[in-house]
Amino acid sequence: MSKIYRAAAAVAGVAALTAGLTACGGDSLEKSGGGDSSGKPGKGSLVIGSASFAESKILAELYAGLLKDAGYSTSIKTVDARELYEPALEKGQMDVVPEYAATLAEFLNQKKNGSNAAPVASSDVGDTVTALKKLAEPRGLKVLEPGKAVDQNAFAVSRDFAKKHGLKTLSDLGKSKQKVTLAAGDECPKRPFCQPGLEKKYGIEVAGIDPLDIGSVQAKQAVKDGKDQMVLTTTTDSTLDQFGLVLLGDDKNLQNADNVLPVVNAKSAGSQKIADTLNKLNKVLTTADLTELNKKVDAERLKPAD
Repeated sequence: MSKIYRAAAAVAGVAALTAGLTACGGDSLEKSGGGDSSGKPGKGSLVIGSASFAESKILAELYAGLLKDAGYSTSIKTVDARELYEPALEKGQMDVVPEYAATLAEFLNQKKNGSNAAPVASSDVGDTVTALKKLAEPRGLKVLEPGKAVDQNAFAVSRDFAKKHGLKTLSDLGKSKQKVTLAAGDECPKRPFCQPGLEKKYGIEVAGIDPLDIGSVQAKQAVKDGKDQMVLTTTTDSTLDQFGLVLLGDDKNLQNADNVLPVVNAKSAGSQKIADTLNKLNKVLTTADLTELNKKVDAERLKPAD
């Protein structure tokens, strides 16, 4: 599942839900963690939650490794949608989940204030995390420090197209006056981070939308072949090189601050020791690092645990 789809699903509230909270091996969360019959983990035992896409699984493995080194017993449970794992985190069925600041802030904002709630996330990571903490704390969640790694919406063009028109940023594209057909989801004309934002903030003329799955092989192939000139993808897309594509810099900060950060159940995993342990990763993991890790799984077919 692409990052953009996750963000759009959180904003629109249309993510498909699975029937129950099921682990990769088929064990329910109520049976996880080595705890008692209530399903709560025992002392020193933590359940790391993960969404079903590769990047989330990789981050969960990194969290689990750090926490094991710190003396905790850990297990990883994977579910499909935020609409499932976020309530599980609130209930203590999960203890730690890798998250994205802006996307979770808007998810909780709309959960509290309705689907038409005024946005609380922005391109400013400090303001976004502050808003997120305000929404998370009443739900028994503790938001840890945001990391350097950012997985947010991004736009890519072919390397040849960028070289021909001298493009490094989205501002460069707007100034070039080149019309582009954009390979993106069919919701792009309505999303402020997509066509409206490109036109208003950057002066880019979007001649049309090619309604392909966001960041998909088909969408990137369409740009490689010259059918389209630009594709909506993510900053941690690990397969761009395979298609001869390059990202254009979001130099006017159209996208929200989706920095990676851990979110924990405050009661079961809110200790300073856990925060300090996970913050070790936040201090060193960069967007480039995360892209390379995604490449190991998406392109080289290693398992997230590897």
